[in-house]
Amino acid sequence: MAGSIYKNADGRAAIRRCYDEFVAELGVPIGERTVRTRFGDTHVLVAGPELAPPLVIFHGGNVVNPVSLRWFLPLIHEFRVYAPDTIGHPGKSAETRVSPRDCSYGQWVVDLLDGLGLEKAPMIGPSYGGGILLRTAAFAPERIAKAVLLVPASVAHGPLWPMLTGIVIPMLRYRLFPRRARLAGAVMPMFTEAPDGRLLDLIHHVYLDVVLEPGMPKTATRAELAGFAAPTLLLAAEKDIFFPASRVVPRAKEIIPNLVRCEVIRGSCHYPSQESIRLINGLIRTFLTDAGPR
Repeated sequence: MAGSIYKNADGRAAIRRCYDEFVAELGVPIGERTVRTRFGDTHVLVAGPELAPPLVIFHGGNVVNPVSLRWFLPLIHEFRVYAPDTIGHPGKSAETRVSPRDCSYGQWVVDLLDGLGLEKAPMIGPSYGGGILLRTAAFAPERIAKAVLLVPASVAHGPLWPMLTGIVIPMLRYRLFPRRARLAGAVMPMFTEAPDGRLLDLIHHVYLDVVLEPGMPKTATRAELAGFAAPTLLLAAEKDIFFPASRVVPRAKEIIPNLVRCEVIRGSCHYPSQESIRLINGLIRTFLTDAGPR
């Protein structure tokens, strides 16, 4: 499929089907909007009271939006949540690849906020979404009211060898010999708790049917974040194979000007447990509702 992030139409249909199933399983009213950007149309999931303060939530890379959104469901009671499908990733936005190495993601977010009628908003970025948030902080820091970085890309990464042997090689092996038991083993280094069957189904289709985004958003520097004044909360995972807290926390303190709080999620891998998700939501709610500018 020329110009597509999918290898074939059946793969696209399968991932869209998984997407809709995850949305249905959220169990809350979800609206949908389409916002035009310079890179193409962006599909946005919307939840929460219409008159509540806005909150923008980006999702992880090479995964569909509602998988990440379900982590933050407790927040929809107090915020009007806008969760965009990252352009060029699996989901319902345009399949245009956006460079993670320059200001493109920041431009995309500015267009997104303009289309939603938001001058500025608090933002949450888990994993790859944290990288998108930091690309926005470098390009248009005035559009971010508060920032939450959860196991974020773009701050510091872990040793390459464990990622290669624990994630990349098992993924390639699964592509050659796609057996269910092999899939569970291939993804387990990312998870604190074993993933459920629905998520494994999605990962199966992502591994086999998607031309994966190979790179992470550019590592942020102190110089490019010098103008980023928004209060920032960092939540890093102790056992994260991609972005371990031992590397992320000290560097975040060096490069993020207004880092008001850092928390290490003890015992947690990249995908948090249900217990950790409850802790995370409590910390985020306190941070976002604390007195100060949004």
